[in-house]
Amino acid sequence: MPHLPESDAPPYSVGSLYVAHHGWIQRWLARKLGNVSDAAELAHDVFVRLLGHPREFDSEVHARAYLSRLSRNVCVDFFRRKHVEQAWLEVLASRPEECAPSEEHRVLVLEALVHLQAMLDRLPAKVSEAFCLAQIEGLSYREIALRIGVSERTVTKYIGQAMFQCMALEAELDGALL
Repeated sequence: MPHLPESDAPPYSVGSLYVAHHGWIQRWLARKLGNVSDAAELAHDVFVRLLGHPREFDSEVHARAYLSRLSRNVCVDFFRRKHVEQAWLEVLASRPEECAPSEEHRVLVLEALVHLQAMLDRLPAKVSEAFCLAQIEGLSYREIALRIGVSERTVTKYIGQAMFQCMALEAELDGALL
């Protein structure tokens, strides 16, 4: 297990954690991804996330466990994003070239899709399913209730939960664009 360097920095500062753990995180990600350049970027993202949400650690074991969890999370997010990106590229490929959106529009749509997929993944499974059945398949609340085995009132509650999360996501994305 790497030892933290001797310095004036607090023992578990982001800088000292980076020096002590960046290498093994990058190697672990490279094995998972099969790609050294993506692994380098994601290893960097682990520490960016740590900077964004500072934590205090009471031991090196605690710090390493937390960094391991962050590494797994960025890896999951990476694969989720690749899956959404592939689906978006398939949609674009199926459209005539003259209808193709600009590169800027493609990036904006991809970002929105990635955020939407993450939001759906955070919802309970039946809430996400009810929302998708209503929005994508256009089913009525009664049809959704029959399909997922709940009451219409529960479907109404599920759709409300999902819509609230959509509004929160929209506010978050609007804030990011300002």
